Amino acid sequence: MHRFSWRPDLLGTLLGLLGAVLSMTPSLLPRPALLQGVIAGLSFGAAYLCGRALTAIVRRTTAVRWSARVRRRVWWGVGIALLVGIVPVGALVLGWQNGVRAAVEMPPLDALAPWLAIVGFVVTVALCFAIANGCVRLFRRIARRDGGRLRGRGFASITVIVVVAVGGTAVVAGAVAAVDAVYLGRNGTVSADSVEPASEFRSAGPDSAIDWDTLGRHGSDFVGGGPTANQISALTEHEAIEPIRVYAGLDSAPDVRARAALVVDELERTGAFDRKWLVVATTTGSGWLEPQTVDAFEYLHGGDTAIAAMQYAYTPSWVSFLFDPDAPVSAADALFDAVHDKWETLDPGDRPELLVYGLSLGAHGTQAVFDDLTDLRASTDGAMLVGSPNSSPLWRELQSARDPGSPVWRPVLDNGREVRWLSQLGDERLLPGPWLAPRVVYLQHATDPVTWLTPELLWSPPEWLGDARAPDVSPSMRWIPGVTAVQVVVDMLMGESVPARHGPNYGDVVLSGWMSVSGDGGLDAAAIDHIQEEIEGYALSDADAL
Repeated sequence: MHRFSWRPDLLGTLLGLLGAVLSMTPSLLPRPALLQGVIAGLSFGAAYLCGRALTAIVRRTTAVRWSARVRRRVWWGVGIALLVGIVPVGALVLGWQNGVRAAVEMPPLDALAPWLAIVGFVVTVALCFAIANGCVRLFRRIARRDGGRLRGRGFASITVIVVVAVGGTAVVAGAVAAVDAVYLGRNGTVSADSVEPASEFRSAGPDSAIDWDTLGRHGSDFVGGGPTANQISALTEHEAIEPIRVYAGLDSAPDVRARAALVVDELERTGAFDRKWLVVATTTGSGWLEPQTVDAFEYLHGGDTAIAAMQYAYTPSWVSFLFDPDAPVSAADALFDAVHDKWETLDPGDRPELLVYGLSLGAHGTQAVFDDLTDLRASTDGAMLVGSPNSSPLWRELQSARDPGSPVWRPVLDNGREVRWLSQLGDERLLPGPWLAPRVVYLQHATDPVTWLTPELLWSPPEWLGDARAPDVSPSMRWIPGVTAVQVVVDMLMGESVPARHGPNYGDVVLSGWMSVSGDGGLDAAAIDHIQEEIEGYALSDADAL
């Protein structure tokens, strides 16, 4: 029987090096150096296996064989080429990565970063080879023990494939269980940094039917945080009242409809239907509401507000989207229907203005409640949708209908009569025509991977990488079949936190978004500036919460 050997393969090595370099080409967001090294190592391993498979096919189908002398010379040539090329290629990669960082207003990599990347690459490649070598050893052992009864090599190959498949399935299942356990521990219980509210205007406060221990981490942060009436008055120098915040956690009621009904009961208890503004908010996958956004709304309107939300999961949006994509839709639909049904029974002259809001997967859930833009505007008094996922049907419909000549990253629809997209401060003033109420606003950054990740990236170049690309997308970024899609997936899961104005961080434009939808609350320019300064001082968005 032919003795299988796991010695380095020339074609595999060359393809592996190409894969590693491609993994370091520019993308939307920068990523930590050590992580980039790990990704490069995984890319090397995957491409190496493809090259080795091609080598095996050539050997089986042709009579071409290289002598040991020729192989040695080729390897020497490859080694010399690597030594000569490592410095210019390294400089090119460093330039690519620093170009991405400069585009999103981040400092260049420090001197330690290349070494961290090298460590990540070497360790990952070594682990890939160790795993592969283990599979080869298993193959040999099975083939020898079979003794030819089942045509050893074929039986051994099938056995190894089965073992790897079963093992891979077990690893994936274990990883999913581990992720679930980690995020249940992180988000399933109340936050240690939050204090149970003593205000009657908060869920879990006095006389509330919602128990504090059922709110989860982000629910407890929401009802236990935010500005008080005194803090709002101090900041804006205008009179204010206590804002209302209502939230139902996963454990607050047994199912989604019961949680929605509980939220409506809380809105009635707190007097929310007597306020000027009522916001129905759909959370991200973990149950999170972005503090900059909700606080900005309360500051803007002097606390004459009520914000209602409920939890549908405790995992980040990408996990919820992969394993339970219907959860945000059913939750948003149940909550809006319950609130809207009650709101419609009220005197139109006395009931609050009804707005809807969602961030990331929350924006997807909110949009799914409505059939189209007409339905959204007929059912509400306005909407703010932040970082909408590409898969949202309403977002796709509006994008595809945009006015000719407007870029996909900042589209214009019907000259902005009903809906507008804001990316940077001042974008709401770019269109001179009227913006009719109810207004719908999308906050959308050209470097937010949640918005641009789509299956079409695998085989088709996107418009946002064309000639009319946004200024914060690296000019060196190019579409590469398959590679760009993987790059954007990594950006979505593991990109570094970036300043407001870029990526999934919208802290610079949320106040403008609210003002576009609901007005300025009667505040003067100084008060508006104070609110903007206050929310820009918040910590960057919690990546795990998105």
